[in-house]
Amino acid sequence: MRYLFTQYEGDDDDDLLELAQSLLEKLKDYLYLTDGDVRAAIQLMMEDGQLGGGEEAEKNAQELMRLLEKAGYIDRQGRVKKLSDKGLRLISEKTLEELLTSIQKSHTGHHEIAQKGSGDVYNYESRPWRFGDHLDIDIPRTFQNAFIRNGVQLPVDIDQEDLEIIETEHMSRCATVLMVDISHSMILYGEDRFTPAKKVAMALSHLIRTKYPQDSLNIILFYDDAREISVQELMTSEVGPYYTNTKAGLALAQRILSRHNTDNKQIIMITDGKPSAIWHKGEIIRHSWLDPWIIHETLMEAEKCRNKGIRINTFMLARDYVLIDFVQKQTQITKGKAYFTSPHTLGQYLLVDFMNQRRHKIL
Repeated sequence: MRYLFTQYEGDDDDDLLELAQSLLEKLKDYLYLTDGDVRAAIQLMMEDGQLGGGEEAEKNAQELMRLLEKAGYIDRQGRVKKLSDKGLRLISEKTLEELLTSIQKSHTGHHEIAQKGSGDVYNYESRPWRFGDHLDIDIPRTFQNAFIRNGVQLPVDIDQEDLEIIETEHMSRCATVLMVDISHSMILYGEDRFTPAKKVAMALSHLIRTKYPQDSLNIILFYDDAREISVQELMTSEVGPYYTNTKAGLALAQRILSRHNTDNKQIIMITDGKPSAIWHKGEIIRHSWLDPWIIHETLMEAEKCRNKGIRINTFMLARDYVLIDFVQKQTQITKGKAYFTSPHTLGQYLLVDFMNQRRHKIL
């Protein structure tokens, strides 16, 4: 398949925006491979023959860059051109759409709890008022009841039996920390496991921002150490020659979650390797082989999560027996879930779990 470009000469902003959105969607997968480098992504597109050949390809590449910049999807930083916040939002939206269409069966998955009563989200149902209820009066239904009983007259004679209130549903807020492994194994053995993880993180951020605005999402990269990044930094993040310090990631996730005033807290961890690094007395200890001490210390960190009411759901991109054993023990400790998946199905598993399995019941 090839994409043919002609110079845009119209003045209609809507047409320009629609064209730029279409072009950015075609460029999306290349941008993930180049960590958000627009020039490098367009170069890959050219090498794949998507922009024609020879001088035609060069001309089309320049026109593509010009259109994206004019529509506000890329920013110029000196000689470097990066996705703007507007561009990142569109990439996240299109990635989420792509992943959702690959899910055979999905549910809306809002965070409703079982009991009804005074809450913060209207479901536009009403019922007769009972003593002790809140006073979110359904005025149209209350007046209707009074008119049925007495006929239409002024002043309106409202009796207690006419009162109806608006039912509401409690929507439990959920604070999520997404931990993404960037150790060297995430790109070893001829399989890129990091790009699918990055896609899922971008899609999840858009899902929460648009469908669950009462929720929060923080993103952590863990490697020899761990650090929090923004969604904007995620696109440009890279795998490095690192080991896997899961303990540091869990510790940082707890500190982040402590800032959120909600009882519904979870950690989602994407990894393909066993814990192989740990901080000890100010120094980083790294062991590529099985180290029972590192495993034990990491599981102790998971136990701290359990004591704080934080569950851990782990998505494993490998079937190494040491990793499986560690994750099984961690899952038992925190009463979370563990999934064996692949880079191709990671998005389906994670999004379905996020939307359907995060209900928090308040007793």
